Amino acid sequence: MNNSKFRGVGTAMITPFQDNGAVDFDALKGLIQYQLNNGTDYLVIMGTTSEYVTLTKQECREVIDFVIEQNANCLPIVLGIGGNCTQSVIEEIKSTDLTGIDAILSVTPYYNKPSQEGLYQHYKAVSEASPLPIIMYNVPGRTGVNMTASTTLRLQAEFANLIAIKEASGIISQIDYILKDKREDFMVISGEDNLSYIMTLMGCSGVISVSSNAFPKQMSEMTHAALDMDVIKAREIQKSLLEVTDLLFAEGNPVGVKAALCHKGIIRNNLRLPLVTSTECLSNKISEQIKIWNL
Repeated sequence: MNNSKFRGVGTAMITPFQDNGAVDFDALKGLIQYQLNNGTDYLVIMGTTSEYVTLTKQECREVIDFVIEQNANCLPIVLGIGGNCTQSVIEEIKSTDLTGIDAILSVTPYYNKPSQEGLYQHYKAVSEASPLPIIMYNVPGRTGVNMTASTTLRLQAEFANLIAIKEASGIISQIDYILKDKREDFMVISGEDNLSYIMTLMGCSGVISVSSNAFPKQMSEMTHAALDMDVIKAREIQKSLLEVTDLLFAEGNPVGVKAALCHKGIIRNNLRLPLVTSTECLSNKISEQIKIWNL
């Protein structure tokens, strides 16, 4: 299975909203073009960053179709389908029109905290039901459960369509164990923007990034420099992104990145409850970093 299309930077796309709360398709069109023009390698839609849990099913379908249309086969597209009920995830995969989608991103079940055997059985069932390759997603800070290296390695050894894991545990030793013992074509993708420089140099295949919504050129150049082992270039770009990336997550995601995109004139700074816009203090700090580093 050729997984190289998911090497580099995948942007975890936000959903722009109008002032009245409706999806802002004009702004979304501009954001897609911004990604296409600035080095993004693939698009990730309907993930956490998209606020998909606040979208209706009809809105989700409209956004998916719009992204596919505007992308016009330029970049691979990864669709988020996950949840904490295995059967519901399977039913969603089977009932979703996956035309134009290249892979599925599926998060570990959240809140109900399954055991490692439960995580294995979940991904086994999802793998057997999916017609597309699957990128697993381990993000214990959000889900309340960490999928260990041994479970990830067990899964990737047994199911060929489990092609990658987006690792956002922040546990470097865990990531290193996966890199050490994984099959050759299985990819480890950073799920932490400020760790992606280090993780790529370790042997990861790049990053699924929030900050690349606002800074796709810089994230792409840094990630590809790290993939090419150009440590000096990658480090210099990382320095310019380090502080602003921390600020993007200071009041939750996608609160910060929407503020950054608003400062850059790409979207209106609107979110759906329970998320609210950033404080003025944080917004000003983000704006200052954009100006200091010419981002």
